[in-house]
Amino acid sequence: MSAEPTGERLTELRQRFAAIDGDGDGFITESELTGHFPGLPAEAIGSLNRDADADGDGRLSFEEFVRIVAQD
Repeated sequence: MSAEPTGERLTELRQRFAAIDGDGDGFITESELTGHFPGLPAEAIGSLNRDADADGDGRLSFEEFVRIVAQD
């Protein structure tokens, strides 16, 4: 895995996260994912939840989001 993003990359990731986090609560839910990516198959969302949701709470925090999108 690559190093933690900094600077411009971190700003870009914050903007992308905020665009998906429709209610602005600091978490991305399954419904926000399907709303933002309407063509995303259910299998992809299930896989994302398994791979990215480290604490198993059913939503993605910014830290979990960064871990999954910053992977090489």
